[in-house]
Amino acid sequence: MRSPVNPVTLVAGLGVVAVAVAGVFYMQRGAHTELKGAVLKVRTQAMDEKSAVAVVDFRFANPGKYPFVVRQVDVSIEDKDGRRLESSAVSDLDARRLFEYYPQLGQKFNDTLMMRNKIPPGQSMDRMIVARFEAPEAELQSRKKLMIRIVDLDGASSELQEGK
Repeated sequence: MRSPVNPVTLVAGLGVVAVAVAGVFYMQRGAHTELKGAVLKVRTQAMDEKSAVAVVDFRFANPGKYPFVVRQVDVSIEDKDGRRLESSAVSDLDARRLFEYYPQLGQKFNDTLMMRNKIPPGQSMDRMIVARFEAPEAELQSRKKLMIRIVDLDGASSELQEGK
């Protein structure tokens, strides 16, 4: 004959399991690699009638316990029709030249976020990136949003977005 389960024992057992699961989650907080942040400012400049650059200033923080080491940075926009347009990165040297040749871009406020840049745990930074789009400047200016995807050496990625 089977003995009935004591409800007090069942509740106590479930409580112990819940405390153990909560403890595991608590111990793992900050163990993932991700960046959180926002796009601060976007400036555009036509290169010719079919291409333009976007100078993107952004702020981000590494809330995790481990450094985030940049492997790749991609910038894309969603145009007014909902299409996603990818860009090509502009080197830091070429970005400096752009600011010299096009004074209407204004001042270069931040350093360029580059491959192998290390973002220490708990740190916040302001950076910029210059991205070249094979699209007219008017298309960049009428975008719905701009996205920056930053990939860590270990493969984790974070996305910062500018919504318009």
